[in-house]
Amino acid sequence: MKFFERLQKWVVDYLMYEMPRTNTPICDFDKLSYEIRPGDVLLVEGRTRISAFTKSITQSPWSHAVLYIGRLHDIEHPILRQRIKEFYQGEPTEQLVIESLLGCGTIISPLSRYKSEHIRICRPNGISKVDAQNVLAYAIDRLGYEYDVRQIFDLMRFLLPWKFFPKRWRSSLFFEDSKSTRQICSTLIAEAFRSVQFPILPILKKDETENIQLAPGNPRLYTPKDFDYSPFFQIIKYPIFTLTEEALYRHLPWEKNEKTKTLI
Repeated sequence: MKFFERLQKWVVDYLMYEMPRTNTPICDFDKLSYEIRPGDVLLVEGRTRISAFTKSITQSPWSHAVLYIGRLHDIEHPILRQRIKEFYQGEPTEQLVIESLLGCGTIISPLSRYKSEHIRICRPNGISKVDAQNVLAYAIDRLGYEYDVRQIFDLMRFLLPWKFFPKRWRSSLFFEDSKSTRQICSTLIAEAFRSVQFPILPILKKDETENIQLAPGNPRLYTPKDFDYSPFFQIIKYPIFTLTEEALYRHLPWEKNEKTKTLI
C-alpha cells in the first residue's frame, strides 16, 4: 500500500511542478485586488504540467478557475465564517479564494497566491447580493472535498477524438452524483452558480410550440474557458498599462529599434 501511496505522491508532484515564468504577466494585481468582488470568478493561466495539459485539451489559455470569497468579514453568515476558520488560519484581513487543486482537494487560498500570474476577472452580470452569498455558501460547504482525478481523464476522452479509447470505457461525465465528494475547479464553481440558477452556457431547446427554453448545462462538462465565453459574465481585464487618455498608445514604452511604418 505504501508503494502506491508513494507512486501517487510522485505523480501528483510531477503534474503540479510549476514551470518558471518566461514572460511578464499582463495584469495589474494591485488594481485587480482593489476592484474584485465576492462571487467573482478568477481565471488563471497556470504554469504547472497539468495546466499545460488542460490548456492543450481545452484549446484555451486558461487552465484554472477560482472563486473569490473576499475577506472573512465579507461572509455574512457566522456559521460559514466559522467553517472558513477551520480551513484557513491566516490573517482575517487576507483576501481569500476557494479552489480545487490536484493533491489538495477543495481548499481556501489567499488571493496573493496568484500575484505573479496572468489572471482575469469574470464577474456574474447582475447577480443579486443574496444569490452571490448563496454561491459562496455552496462552495464553502464543500471545503475538504477531494480532487476528482477521474473527471480529468474523462474530460480528456470527451474532448479529444482519440479512437483507441474502447467504447466500453463509459464516461462518468454524464452521470451526476449529488453524493459525490470529489470535484475539479470548474465543476465546483459551475455547481455553485447552478444552485442559484445563474447560467454559464445554458443549452437552448425548443418546446412543442417552438418557443425557446433554457436548460442548465452539465457542471461536469464545464472547463475554465466557459466562464470566459459565457455571455452572462462580464470580462474585466487589468493590463499593466492604464489606457485612459486618447491616443495614449503613442506613448507606450516601445523598444527604441521599433519603428512606425506609414503608408501615407
